[in-house]
Parts: sequence; C-alpha cells; structure tokens
Amino acid sequence: MGGLTGMFLASLATDVHLNGTYFIVAHFHYIMVGGAVMGYLGGIHFWWPKISGRKYPQGWAALAAAIIFIGFNLTFFPQFILGYLGMPRRYAFYPAEFQVLNVMSSAGASILGVGYLIPLIYFIWSMRYGPVAGANPWGAKGLEWQTSSPPPPENFAQIPVVTEEAYAYAAEEQTSRG
Repeated sequence: MGGLTGMFLASLATDVHLNGTYFIVAHFHYIMVGGAVMGYLGGIHFWWPKISGRKYPQGWAALAAAIIFIGFNLTFFPQFILGYLGMPRRYAFYPAEFQVLNVMSSAGASILGVGYLIPLIYFIWSMRYGPVAGANPWGAKGLEWQTSSPPPPENFAQIPVVTEEAYAYAAEEQTSRG
C-alpha cells in the first residue's frame, strides 16, 4: 500500500496538491511501519524459539497481529484522506471538518499501542512459562534450525551434512503424498 501511494507522489499533478499534507505522513508510515516494523515483528516471532529456547502462545500472537493490523490501518488510512482534503502537516490546530478523521487516527494509535504491548507481555511470559522449544519447532529446512534452541556457542559439535536445499518444502509435500 505504501509503495502504491508513492505513485501519486511521482506524478507532478498530484504531488503539487499532496506535498506538505497528511498524505505524506500516511505514505511514510505505511512504508516504515507497514514494511519495516511489521517485518521486524514477523521476524522476531519466527526467531523467538531459537533466541529464547521457549515458545510463545500462538493464539495470543494471532490476536496481537489482528489488533496491530486494525490499529495500523485505523491510524494511518484516515491520514491519506486528510491529506487529499488538504490538511497540512505540522499544524497544531486543524479545521473542525477534519475532527472525525483525526479522532479515528488517534483511536487507531491507541489500538496500535495495545497491539504492540501484547507481544511484549507474552514474550516476557514465555521466557519463564512458555513450553520448551525443540531444536526445530517450525519444521524449517534451514541449517540454523538443525541445532538446539537456543544454540550453543559453537552451534554444531561437528560440521553438519547438508542433504537438501534450505527451502525444499515442496519436495517433502510431494513425497508424503505418495
């Protein structure tokens, strides 16, 4: 979504109207939060068993993902509309006709904050109470998952033998079907 909104800013006709408005704020945050922060959260969830040696509650993770998705879009999507309507950036006060969209954006930020707090809580909880993660809780093919979680300082007692590609999941599916 963030990349698509960049096309509007690449066109002179729309960029003249949108430059300096909340459309730029929304575009930036869709790129940075939607791309970088969401990618970071996905990565930390994937690597958490390897980092900590413990699993986190996946139901809570799914709930947090849904809350973050809703809060993210409720925070930043109204800003696209505000920018299109001409609300400038860096103004302390805005006209009354922008009230509803600004309140929606603020409410979305609160929801987003709760969504970010939930993983923090269950990651801390999992450090003590989470079930012990095996060496490969996801059934991943990568070499990093062929050692214990968390890995020992030297990773492997002896050099591992690689017998298949790291992403050879389809081959396993075909052999299991028969």
